[in-house]
Amino acid sequence: MSELNAQKSPPTSFAELWQNARLLVTEEFTAPPVILRVGDSTVATLGNFSASTGKAKSKKTFNVCAIVASALTNSRILNYSASLPENKRKIIYVDTEQSKSHCHKVLKRILQLSGLPVDSQPETLDFLYLRRFSPKIRLGIIEEAIYHTENLGLVIIDGVRDLAYDINSPSEATDLITKLMQWTDERQIHIHTVLHPLRWPSFLHCRILFQEIRLLRLPE
Repeated sequence: MSELNAQKSPPTSFAELWQNARLLVTEEFTAPPVILRVGDSTVATLGNFSASTGKAKSKKTFNVCAIVASALTNSRILNYSASLPENKRKIIYVDTEQSKSHCHKVLKRILQLSGLPVDSQPETLDFLYLRRFSPKIRLGIIEEAIYHTENLGLVIIDGVRDLAYDINSPSEATDLITKLMQWTDERQIHIHTVLHPLRWPSFLHCRILFQEIRLLRLPE
């Protein structure tokens, strides 16, 4: 049975949710696998999410390209060292705001950093260009990809603010953070988001920054 077919159907009532939420001291758990490090510091584990932030022109996208290249080859690229389990080698890169030609350049940069040919698409990497869609449609596409991609281990969302209509809406920000937590928990993947700061911090940015996640703050 495949990984996707083996998933249980979600609970349909509050009674089921209540029973599934109970935690017993007799249960045994293993620490989530570390899939990405910078030197001796842990950056990413399965079942969690993280974020990159920095001022404009601080090479946030290049930094994420290095992360993806490291994960793609399960090796050290620049300062990043990746070690994804064999059944978690699939990567999805989502860009919400750049043009198709710019996204193509990013994809080629990832392959160049990986030492892979730029004229052949790796089977373990999907790149989604979502600029032309509304926030609701973007969110739906990402969720569909997450729940229907075999052996998924890492998801990059470059431009997470573009998944919300109003980045200063507390309810939208909370709903989006809840989605990230749900996806990472149910699929046991890591999601890395890229925050592009505005002149004034939005509620969404603050909600992510104050969430218990690992933050990669790039130098100015």
